Amino acid sequence: MPDRLPELGWMRIFAEVARLGSFSAAAAGLGLTQPAVSYQIRRLEEQFGVALLRRQHRGVELTAEGERLFQVAAKTVGEIDALARSFRTEAQRPVVRLRTDYAFSALWLIPRMHGFRLLHPETIVATQRLEPGFRDDADVVVVFGTKAEFGAIGSLLLQEKVVPVCTPGFLDRNGPFDDPQLLAKAILIHLDSPMPSPWFDWRSYLAEFSVTRDLHAGRGDVSFNTYSLVVQAALSEQGVAIGWMGLVDTLLSTHMLVEAGPPLDAPDRGYWLIPPRSANIDSERLSTWLVDEVGRT
Repeated sequence: MPDRLPELGWMRIFAEVARLGSFSAAAAGLGLTQPAVSYQIRRLEEQFGVALLRRQHRGVELTAEGERLFQVAAKTVGEIDALARSFRTEAQRPVVRLRTDYAFSALWLIPRMHGFRLLHPETIVATQRLEPGFRDDADVVVVFGTKAEFGAIGSLLLQEKVVPVCTPGFLDRNGPFDDPQLLAKAILIHLDSPMPSPWFDWRSYLAEFSVTRDLHAGRGDVSFNTYSLVVQAALSEQGVAIGWMGLVDTLLSTHMLVEAGPPLDAPDRGYWLIPPRSANIDSERLSTWLVDEVGRT
């Protein structure tokens, strides 16, 4: 007997013949001719080197070896058919493509995604990084910017509101920082950004209070290129970070971080919700949920 196992097609044919007890019935169910089914069964018996069926006047019945093979074949074919159905179901599920930045995705969206899936279990949300031409292949976009940039095509989802944050322990040991003059002397955690910064950074934050840092004050500062790392550094008590409301709300509500200075806001700047060029029901569901969730929290 060859070492190569029979192909799945032969297993399916054998399982149908065994289940129905008839070459003709199996052929009709599989969309094959009766001679083709009979030929495949003979090939299968040749490969196994045993008789699998007893041919009778009104059909066939399984031999002892055929019964053993049928138990395996029926289970294998059934499991593969079930897997194929699940693949088709997954492929048919609507996918909503959401483009946003890593900070919004990691700190605001992902912790709340369970709520969206409870409402719309049939919909998959794929978060992606923003790139030039981001509207061309996205259903919904959440992007940080100004009214001048995005006001004509989107709506303000999260206005930029910031507050200095640190851990309670860091505040106890190094604070208080109620006066921005005191913040200027603290160890600050920076987010790398273009100059001028498109969002509040420590330079623009302190400037709002007419505070200028001493040249030697920043020697202990740390800087990171992603906001998630800034938050992690604050949580590990490395200094005071600028906290964007909407992104650090949960950390504040659980007192993992606390406010360490006066808040600021920029009325025409923040995260903008931009709908797709061609709306569809799934993108509208996601957009509505985003607006409702921001309003709720």
